[in-house]
Amino acid sequence: MPEPGRRFRILLVDDSPVVRRVLNDVIASDPQLEVAGTASNGQIGLERIEQLKPDLVILDIEMPVLDGLGTLKEIRKKSRRLPVIMFSTLTHRGASITLDALSLGADDYVPKASNSLGLAAAIEDMKQALLPRIHALCSRRLPGTALPQSKAAFKPPATLAPKSPERRIEAMVIGVSTGGPDALCTVLSDLPASLPVPIAIVQHMPPIFTKLLAERLSTKCPIPVKEAAGGEAFLPGTIWLAQGGHHLKIVQRGAGYFLQLDDSPPRNFCRPSVDILFESAVEIFKSGLLGVILTGMGSDGLDGCSMIRRHGGQIVVQDEETSVVWGMPGAVSRAGLPDAIQPLPNVSDEIVRRILQYRFGNTPFNRTPAPARSNNVNPRG
Repeated sequence: MPEPGRRFRILLVDDSPVVRRVLNDVIASDPQLEVAGTASNGQIGLERIEQLKPDLVILDIEMPVLDGLGTLKEIRKKSRRLPVIMFSTLTHRGASITLDALSLGADDYVPKASNSLGLAAAIEDMKQALLPRIHALCSRRLPGTALPQSKAAFKPPATLAPKSPERRIEAMVIGVSTGGPDALCTVLSDLPASLPVPIAIVQHMPPIFTKLLAERLSTKCPIPVKEAAGGEAFLPGTIWLAQGGHHLKIVQRGAGYFLQLDDSPPRNFCRPSVDILFESAVEIFKSGLLGVILTGMGSDGLDGCSMIRRHGGQIVVQDEETSVVWGMPGAVSRAGLPDAIQPLPNVSDEIVRRILQYRFGNTPFNRTPAPARSNNVNPRG
């Protein structure tokens, strides 16, 4: 929430007058927001940022003079604190450039409405997609520096619920949303290639985006990352990413475990939903499931973590300081569910410790070095 009597001020940078009008109408519909100004290209946008000092920038990707990526780079040279939401198209090219933008420091993105929608429908779609993101990013507690690069010591808060007896972990599920691509890269790239459990992830993203994200993560991670198509065996040696537009479930057939896509209605306004993945997994693995909640807006994953806790499984969440938005991990933390709350750079070590301690006891585990990977993708994801 902004201070009493003050509204969050938004700068719109897009070369289309029609898009600027739609965005203006969307923002004007919220009494806590106002349009501080507009710009038709990135160069003008940078000038407006200096002049108007907005609370958040909505940035188009493809613009004349200076495009969205170039503009974002200049913004991040001067400030890591100014929230930036990219406005992208639901195409392969749009998704690829959007992932580039997230790796360069954009906080979130919103896909543009389909051209087949009328103006009223486009405005309504933008309201649902954009307004919660604006509020979450403007209201967050912003650290003064970039995310910590070293593995800092962390003292869990006294409000953590007493831990249940820790048991052998047989599978891991991860839920993440806003800020997820960078967080996933940080965590997954530091897991050992020989980690002996299967892993499934829900990252809130639309179709096309999840396939490209899986491909990019796979270039940086010791364990291959693939987008789930449904029907694959859920075994160690592969990390499975839920496909945009479909829920992902773990099901048992005979003595084996398999991935299943589900087109049931969205849950928590999300499809894929973290809760649906977590609940399907805990039905099978019971106390042998490890749930991990990383940065994200909303509370998707809270019900799933509650179910994991009831069955004696374990839960790790990312801390507030290193989260882009502490919505999902914050909801789980406030419910007293986590066994551990860790800064992002510490999460992978926490995962490895919990998975390996009942397999190797206190014997140090030698991580298998990651194979050489292509350097064509930015290492921050």
